[in-house]
Amino acid sequence: MAAEISDLLAAEVRTRRMALGLTQEDLAALAAVSERFVRFVEQGKPSIQLDSLTAVLETLGLELRLGTRTSKAANALTGRAGDQEAPA
Repeated sequence: MAAEISDLLAAEVRTRRMALGLTQEDLAALAAVSERFVRFVEQGKPSIQLDSLTAVLETLGLELRLGTRTSKAANALTGRAGDQEAPA
């Protein structure tokens, strides 16, 4: 799951950066992060600084959203082990 998220994030950042005509160096300067950090984001490295990531996303006009979803672990914690999705 974490790999899927980092891969999706990497592709989105790279696509947006290129659409804006920015190099990795340009983006790093605008977001006040290192060029190495931008490379790590675009490579989908799973352990990156959240504050630096949000600076990159903000610079590109992207946002990271959190939503509630029901997982098997969450169901186990709430006693709804048989449920797969939260009721609508």
